[in-house]
Amino acid sequence: FYPGPGLGGHCIPIDPFYLTWKAREFEIATRFIELAGEVNTAMPRYVVERTAQALDLRFGKGLRGTRVLLLGVAYKKNVNDVRESPALKLIELLSARGALVDFADPHVPAIGPSREHARLTGQRAVIAQGPALGDYAVAIVVTDHDAFDYAAILDGVPLVIDTRNAFARRGLPMEKVVKA
Repeated sequence: FYPGPGLGGHCIPIDPFYLTWKAREFEIATRFIELAGEVNTAMPRYVVERTAQALDLRFGKGLRGTRVLLLGVAYKKNVNDVRESPALKLIELLSARGALVDFADPHVPAIGPSREHARLTGQRAVIAQGPALGDYAVAIVVTDHDAFDYAAILDGVPLVIDTRNAFARRGLPMEKVVKA
């Protein structure tokens, strides 16, 4: 397993806590599961802070009013499932800091309804290619779908926050990339 922007899906973010709850019935401590849960829950905030820091260091600007493109909202690559996706939390955290957030995801044309992120329902994906990439100050790789043209993203966006090591794995230049 490799670190990323947080956990998503229908089992990993949820099932270990059922195990913790069940273990308490037998007075068994599950500190490691609880600690892992705390770390994973904190990852979206960490990504937002790394993004704000990188914008400040590179361009002397903050998140307020900055156009941000999230690459991928599905919880894992090459699927259309957004259940418990950390991208949804990232959109909310970035928006709360005043960023203007769009997302691109070849597998998710629009965000469907959810209890926790109801205000995002219906938000539509943008196309992450061509001159439109120049509209964004920063792109954040949340889900490293194979369909993304990573070289074109590097050409089009001045700063990339890579939470999946997508650029290094493809041997692309890293001057504009910050790992998070």
